[in-house]
Order: sequence, then C-alpha cells, then structure tokens
Amino acid sequence: MPRFLHTADWQIGRQYGRFAPADAAAIAEARFTAVERLAALATAQQVAAVLVAGDVFDAQTVSDRTIRRLFNAMQGYAGPWLLLPGNHDAALAESVWSRARRIGAVPDTVELLLEPEPRLYPDAGFALLPAPLTQRQTMTDLTAWFDQTATPPGLLRIGLAHGSVQGLLAEAIDSANPIAADRAERARLDYLALGDWHGLKQIDARTWYSGTPEQDRFKDNGAGQALLVEIDRAGSPAAPRVTPYPIGTYHWQRWPVELRLASDAEALMERLQALAPNSVLRLQLSGTLDLGAYRQLQAALAVAEGRCRSLEVDADDLRLTPTDTDLAALQVDGYLGDVIATLRERQHGDDAEIAREALLILADLLHAQHTPDGATPCS
Repeated sequence: MPRFLHTADWQIGRQYGRFAPADAAAIAEARFTAVERLAALATAQQVAAVLVAGDVFDAQTVSDRTIRRLFNAMQGYAGPWLLLPGNHDAALAESVWSRARRIGAVPDTVELLLEPEPRLYPDAGFALLPAPLTQRQTMTDLTAWFDQTATPPGLLRIGLAHGSVQGLLAEAIDSANPIAADRAERARLDYLALGDWHGLKQIDARTWYSGTPEQDRFKDNGAGQALLVEIDRAGSPAAPRVTPYPIGTYHWQRWPVELRLASDAEALMERLQALAPNSVLRLQLSGTLDLGAYRQLQAALAVAEGRCRSLEVDADDLRLTPTDTDLAALQVDGYLGDVIATLRERQHGDDAEIAREALLILADLLHAQHTPDGATPCS
C-alpha cells in the first residue's frame, strides 16, 4: 500500500515585517523547523515520496544561505523529495532553482520538477504528473495535459499542481493559475496534490490542498499540517485515506472581543492567562471600559505579552468611559472636567487612539496628584 506525504507552501525566506524584530525572526525560523518535522514524519511513516506542491521558496531573491539551509533541513528523510515550482518560485529561465543547482545546493534525494513531463517511479509503484509554473501567473490550466498522458499499467497516477481550483475557493474564484475542479476524474488520477491555498481543504475524494505546514495568517483554516496519503492500488475505486498531521510551531489566533461589562474584561483576562507560549495573537477590542477595568486589562496584557510569542492589540474601537466614581476619585471639575468630557467625545472620531491615550495620561496624572507616595488610594 503506497503512502505519500503531501505538503506545500513552505515559503522559505518569508519576512514578517508586521512583528517586532525578535518575533519576526522566530516566526521565520519556524519554517525551517517545519521542514525538519516533515522529514522526520516522512521517515517514521516510511513514505514512498514527499510531494511538495509549490511555493517552496517565498521569492526568487532569497539568499544562497537560505537555499542551503532549506536543503540541509531536508536531510532527515532519504527521499525522494519531489519539489514543484509555484507562483512565488516559478521555474523562470533564471530562477531560485537554477541558482540552487549552480551553487551545488540540491542533494541527490531531491528532484526539481521544472518541466511538465511524466516522472516514473516503478520501484515505488507510482507515476507523477507535475504541472510546474514557469511564470508567476497564467490564465491557462497547466494540468490539462494530464488527461491525455498515458502511464504504465499498474502504477499509481499522482498529479502535482499549484493554483486555484475554479469555482470552489471563495477568495480565488477566476484567479490566475486555474485548475479544473474535476481534473482528478478527467485525468484518471489516484490522487491530486495541490498547493497555493494556505489552509487544509478537500476538493473531492482524490483532490486535496495540504495548506502550509507553518501557519502564517490569522485564519482558522486548518493550516499548520501535512497530509499522509495512503492508496490501495492503481485505479482502486476506494478513495485514498488522507490523514492530517500537525507540523507547525506557532498557533495564530484572532480574538474579536466586545467589552461592555466588568465581567467581560474579567473573562478576557482569564483567557489571556491561559495563552500558550506558542501563541501569535491578534486581539481586536471594541466596546467600553471604565478607567479601573482598563488599567487592570493593561496589566494583564503586559503579562500575556511576555508569555506568548507575539501579541498585537487593536483597540481602535474601544472607548474609555470614566464613571462618576472615577471622576469623583480624580476630583475634577471646571476646566479639567471639560477637557475629560472632550476627550471622551473625541474617542468616536479620527483621533480615537490619541484621545484614549490622552485621557489615560490625564487620569494617571490626576490619580498621582491625589495619592501620596507609598499610600494606597481610598476607594
């Protein structure tokens, strides 16, 4: 029973400018770790091959060192690694692939699928039909030649492609690099391994996107895995058995949280306390908080920031509403009371973040003015 490991969209060399430098470096490094884990899984499962469905590299311009590091990370599996060019690393006349060969970085265990031609592996029991991208975008279905291509009887027919299955991917309908939704059936494929969609997605019984093995977006779409594919025999009416295996290091999460009551803030702080160290969190806050609850939340966020890999807080839609008790404790009236009222109102305009910060600074200054050093303020 042949088995394969299906993966895609490694995008080695990707940069993460949205994060702090230390976080960006760690998240980029995790992509090499993912390849090492793929190698270990392929060896443990004794697969016939690792199918990499495009976008191995993030760009044609990655450094020679990055190229060498990638192939070094693959040493844990004796191959074959079958690498397909995608839209980020298309097989141009001069490409990252030609450079990798020129510097002698490609080991014997790796096969670069730079031409649309059948590859036969009779000892392993399969034939591979690859559809490499030779330019970043094309409006032609590069898998069409699969239909008319014969392969030796008894060998599994495996397709490998990178692009958008037409009509089924909501965010990529009519996009470049189209793939017919029924290609596996029309080409009599036992399995069609796809890349480009960064999440895990089944198209039909024999067609799957593996997604990227290291999550890179704030989407809950099954990213961070690879697929172990088991096929009974060539032409079997039984569908392949496809099992996802977790690979990724970091767990990207997006939390939209609306705060209305003190209990809402308390619940959020409990969630923050339970954050795992491998979390990459984007927290989107909306609603209203009084000054006391906001200070408590700020303290909890500071602790969480030190615990997880990255914490990004979007508080543009959060409004501070000092209570009468807050204002009484600050002992404000007259001009200062008018200033606070103005800042509260301006939180609803273009200067929301500035107004919120100014309101907090003013509240802290007034709080310090009325609290002797070392004393505990009265409530």
